[in-house]
Amino acid sequence: MTTLAVVAKKGSADAAVLARRLRQRQPALTLLAEPEFAQELGWPVYPVEEVAARAELVVVLGGDGTLIRAARLLGGRAVPILGINLGSLGFMTEVPASEGLDVLEEVLAGRGTIQPRMKLACRLYRGGEVVVEDEVLNDVVINRGALSRIADHETRIDGKLVATFKSDGLIVATPTGSTAYALAAGGPIVHPGLDCAVIVPICPHALTQRPLVVPGDKVVSIHLGPEALDVYLTIDGQTGHALLAGDRLEVRRSDNRVLLVANPRLDYFAVLREKLHWGAR
Repeated sequence: MTTLAVVAKKGSADAAVLARRLRQRQPALTLLAEPEFAQELGWPVYPVEEVAARAELVVVLGGDGTLIRAARLLGGRAVPILGINLGSLGFMTEVPASEGLDVLEEVLAGRGTIQPRMKLACRLYRGGEVVVEDEVLNDVVINRGALSRIADHETRIDGKLVATFKSDGLIVATPTGSTAYALAAGGPIVHPGLDCAVIVPICPHALTQRPLVVPGDKVVSIHLGPEALDVYLTIDGQTGHALLAGDRLEVRRSDNRVLLVANPRLDYFAVLREKLHWGAR
């Protein structure tokens, strides 16, 4: 690997300091960054599409939200992502800033471990036409606005009716996304090595409507009832779209994967113990 793309948390002074240290320690590498960050660092400025196309490794300086942005930047390209955590909580940005450049040297020497992470592909249909098409690493969320009422979310798997969830919304998450919004909404923690999706109703009207784990090869379809008003679709917490009554969201496993570089000093359960304080008193 000779060409690295650096994706940094916007407005982070710590990210700029670490990026300059990276430049000093790896002078032989070609380092690219998003235009605004590159200009701040005094690096050559290239269009973001060129940065994504040329990258052989992406180094994320930030938190999980920044890593998700990096994955979206790559689209479907199978480029490893090394997440260096500059925040307080990061399930995907496993490497602390104090160890980041040392771990990067291990990766450049060919001693890194890659963890493929499942993605979901989603399509929003309106009147029989696709009006939104995207992929997610964490989740797709249907949620109501501040003043709207609960809505009916008719949910089917491979065309078979599961239930009509009367709720504030619905989350469909990957195993990676199971520790994000889905966890806060009462969903299970799912090991990221599994091939499945999690369906989590948000504040369901009936307490018997519980989260559901389904195989990764199933197609989840959610149809909004006629009373759905002021409802929104949020994709990986990055983009939002207003929904209309009668819209149908289709979610299925993507053919693409996100390749995360694992922290060699932590395993998945160590991450859970550190981030969720399992066993702490």
